[in-house]
Amino acid sequence: MNPAPHPRPAPGLPGLPGRRGLLGGLLAGAALAAVPVPALAAPARAGARPAPAPASPAGPRATRPLLLGTYTSEGGGGTGIGTAAYDTGTGTITPGPVISGVENPSYLAPHPSGATVYAVAEQGAGAVTAVAIGPDGTYEVLGSRPTGGSGPTHLSVHPSGRWLLSANYTSGSVAVHPIVEDGSLGERTDLVTHSSPPPGPGQGGPHAHQIVTSPDGGHVLAVDLGTDTVYTYRLDASAGTLTEVSRAALTPGSGPRHLVFHPGGRFAYLACELDNTMVVCAYDPATGALTPGPGQSTGTGSGVSYPAQPVVTGDGAYVYLANRGHNSLTRYAVEGDGAVLRLLDTVPVGGDWPRQLALSPDSSLLFAANQRSSTVTVFGVGPDGSLTGAGTPFPAPVAVCVLPLP
Repeated sequence: MNPAPHPRPAPGLPGLPGRRGLLGGLLAGAALAAVPVPALAAPARAGARPAPAPASPAGPRATRPLLLGTYTSEGGGGTGIGTAAYDTGTGTITPGPVISGVENPSYLAPHPSGATVYAVAEQGAGAVTAVAIGPDGTYEVLGSRPTGGSGPTHLSVHPSGRWLLSANYTSGSVAVHPIVEDGSLGERTDLVTHSSPPPGPGQGGPHAHQIVTSPDGGHVLAVDLGTDTVYTYRLDASAGTLTEVSRAALTPGSGPRHLVFHPGGRFAYLACELDNTMVVCAYDPATGALTPGPGQSTGTGSGVSYPAQPVVTGDGAYVYLANRGHNSLTRYAVEGDGAVLRLLDTVPVGGDWPRQLALSPDSSLLFAANQRSSTVTVFGVGPDGSLTGAGTPFPAPVAVCVLPLP
């Protein structure tokens, strides 16, 4: 799947042939050869999971599970959802086998109960898959449901735990599925296509890239890269349907991709991948209205570095941003109770094309999934928000999502 024109070539970079077209030449070379991890390459039967890594002297919770998203339909990609364990003190990752029977799981999201994880199937006939996590740590694939669109790239679970929300990038639509008591998915209850406003310059059509629930649980926000718009919906908690209540217009051609809310719930930070900016947005919980401020520098210099995803520490003190073209992480200090981002610095990510970031539950570790180099890099997060590399990059075929579990 190669939904042009995403991304567009940056000055000084070779042409970037779409979301996944970069795989052929790059992964046929050294990066692919550098993934000799038998445990990751050998699929496990559904329901199997690696034994936990040995606990360190820090105690029984010194290692925690880590899941890895990838593409399964590309040469050199993965064969399902990768499993691993990470040391909560050092960040060291220990590989495990693969949860097979899951197609193109390029984004993962956990259920609030911790009993289930969900994956998109990023392909022409988009789907979402539920995977149960047993009390003994085993995994079981519970089945998939179609999203009604193509190329889903993001999903999230409503805080109630009753609804799965997904964003179809290629078809520019968002979908809702009910979550059954055992964690499996019911038939889709809604599908909304972003038919207006017109696509931004060179965008060709709507491209829903993210769907999340506001911290207060009152509204669902969908970020559309193609229409340069963030749509706010109210979710009917009984019917599982979406009703639009507000729209936030971004700069034409800016390409909003992903946002993250400050823990205070009144501000959100939005990465715009096509104009290389970060936008602080005010959020009104009463109306659901999102009000974007001016675009701010990512600290990556001239040209487009395709910022991908921001994350915010649990205490709301720091924000980090992945820059794919620049292969770096931008660090911002949060000021004014969330209203202000102050650019601090950028640091090399230690890999190629950081597609997605994740913080450990206590915000002491930062994980970066590096798509082109097929690695996950880990950083320790200091009290001042500084990032310190933790060990060598972990090999993971076409790493596009990393999910540390509590």
